[in-house]
Amino acid sequence: MIDAGKAVAAMLTNPGVLEDYLEVVGRGNPLQRQAAPHIALPTTAGTGAEVTQNAVLLVPEQKVKVSMRSPLMLPTVALIDPLLTHAMSPSLTASTGLDALTQLIEPFVSRKANPLTDGICREGLRLVSRSLAEAFRNGGNEQAREDMALAALFSGLALANAGLGAVHGFAGPLGGLIDAPHGCLCGKLLPHAMRVNVAALRRDAVSCVPTLARFDEIGRILTQNSSASAADAVEWIAGLCQTMSLPGLRKFGLKEECFAEVIAKARKASSMKGNPVELQDDELTEILRSGMD
Repeated sequence: MIDAGKAVAAMLTNPGVLEDYLEVVGRGNPLQRQAAPHIALPTTAGTGAEVTQNAVLLVPEQKVKVSMRSPLMLPTVALIDPLLTHAMSPSLTASTGLDALTQLIEPFVSRKANPLTDGICREGLRLVSRSLAEAFRNGGNEQAREDMALAALFSGLALANAGLGAVHGFAGPLGGLIDAPHGCLCGKLLPHAMRVNVAALRRDAVSCVPTLARFDEIGRILTQNSSASAADAVEWIAGLCQTMSLPGLRKFGLKEECFAEVIAKARKASSMKGNPVELQDDELTEILRSGMD
C-alpha cells in the first residue's frame, strides 16, 4: 500500500499516464515534479518502502512487477511504530521478515556496497538473527517486534543506497506470474541464490575474495558463531524457512516450463545489476528449481 501511495502522490503532480514512468514495460521517463506531500506509515516489518525512492507495481497484462523510480517520490514523512505490527499473523510476519532479511543480505554483497550501507546491513542482520523467529512464534513480544521494525527500516535504506541482487531480480517476474507473497518468493530463493553466488565467485577466487568474505561474515552474524561460514548462513536461512513452514514455489503454481520466461525477464530487472557476479542461465535455473519445494 505504501508503494501505491507513492505512485498516486507522484501522478497527482506529474503529467501523462502511469506507463510513461514505468521501468522495463513502460517508457521509463523521469518524473518532472515533486510528488504531492504524503506520509508513509508501515504496518508490517519487511519492505522498507517508507524510505525508498521507487514504487513496485503489478502490471497484470505483462505478468510482471516493475518500478517507477525517482528521488522525487520519497515520502515527506516516514513514521515507524512497532506497535502497528503486533497484529500481523505468523505467516505475514514470516513473509515480510524474510523480505527484510533478503534486503539486508543483497546490498551487503552487492557490487554497489559501501561503508554506509555496510554498517546498516550488519546491525539489521543482528536484529533479524535474534528476533525474526521469536516474532513469528510470539507476535506479542515487544522487543522482537521493535527489532524487526528497525531491521525493515534498515533494509529499505540499504537497498536504496546499494541495490539488490538475483533474488529480487527474480521476484519481479515471479510476482507477476504467480500469486505468491513477495517475501515468500525471497525466502525460498535466498539460500539457493547465496549458494550459487558463492560457487560462481569461487571460480574467480582472487578478485572475489572480499565478496566471499562478506558471505562468511553473514554466516557469523546470523548464527552468532565466530567460526561460521557462508555455508552456515545458507543452512541457517533454510532452517528458518522450514521452521516457519514456508511453502515451496511449486505450491504457488510455478512450473518448470516457465523458467526460461522468468529468467529472460529477470535479466532485464534493475535488481539483477547489483548481483555480485553475473550468473549464467544454468545457474539461474538451479536457483529457481531449488526453490520449487
